[in-house]
Amino acid sequence: MRKYYTRPCNFYYGNYAKKLIDEKKALSLTGYSNIAFDQVEIISREKKGVIDSKFYSIKKISEIDRKILITIEKDLKNITSKRKNILGLRFDIPLLIGVLNITPDSFSDGGLFFEETEAYDQARSMVNSGATIIDIGGESTRPGSKTIDAKEEWERIKNTIVKFKKEFPKGILSLDTRKSYVMTKGIENGVDIINDVSGLNFDKKSFDVINSNKKPFILHHMQGTPSTMQNNPIYEDVILDIFDFFEEKINFCVKQNYKKELIILDPGIGFGKNLNHNLRLMSKISIFHSLGCPILIGTSRKRFIEHIVTKFDTPDRTGGTLASVLYGLSQGVQLFRVHNVKEINQGILVFNNILNTN
Repeated sequence: MRKYYTRPCNFYYGNYAKKLIDEKKALSLTGYSNIAFDQVEIISREKKGVIDSKFYSIKKISEIDRKILITIEKDLKNITSKRKNILGLRFDIPLLIGVLNITPDSFSDGGLFFEETEAYDQARSMVNSGATIIDIGGESTRPGSKTIDAKEEWERIKNTIVKFKKEFPKGILSLDTRKSYVMTKGIENGVDIINDVSGLNFDKKSFDVINSNKKPFILHHMQGTPSTMQNNPIYEDVILDIFDFFEEKINFCVKQNYKKELIILDPGIGFGKNLNHNLRLMSKISIFHSLGCPILIGTSRKRFIEHIVTKFDTPDRTGGTLASVLYGLSQGVQLFRVHNVKEINQGILVFNNILNTN
């Protein structure tokens, strides 16, 4: 566990960002000129339960105590380095991941796409609406959900995977599963990315499957299990605790000769977090850039939106989802896992055009 953490902040966008980078008045975020920053927040763990933070302009960083500066300079290298392409994916543009739950009991769309025809039609529709990746899951991990048998989980999704890969051979499929058996079957049938919401903690064979096949994977954070995760989740500091979790897992993977650039980070909004945890995660999401991996957020239709808007809640929560996506975009988040692909794509296109107009 480290003591000091670096969060880039005070962002600039579009042509103005490029101008500041060229004039060396700001640094590029993840190596691209479309987002720049000229301040960092240094967050530190003091005595137990006490978190402190200070803000520095990039011109003043060299004045930081040398013992701290070693960590900060390492973080800045990660923050400003380009993310290497994964499966041809570029990380200088926002990427949408379409959610396809082939389950009878997922929290927002359970049963809607349980039949094979409906599932496949939804996958095709999301691709046509701008999804770069389709994330297929056969087991609900909503709060309170129970584990199902691995073979049953695979039976739910296998035909849709095979059919999708036949029609879209270059389409990118992510497999949302915690089980090594399902991962193996998915990879055998063309799955490109593994998305394990347990953060490799549910099935100890999972990493071996991922590593032996050198498949990219989404490193997701969840406190507890789906059946227990919302039973009074507690953190010393949700941002720093999840950062430590990610750093430990990344170091483990690298020691096993797995390439760090194949890891995508997902802090797991709503997975073992209360409203305050979720809001702090979103507001400080840019801290994870200092780990040097692409960042994904999945806020789509999540319960925290209802907790904020109360009587203004809607079934699809599209407004709240879009607000969280656009905030994430402003913080340099690269991937967004969403249900309403067309509507979110529309919002991103308008937002980006406004940002990049002189």
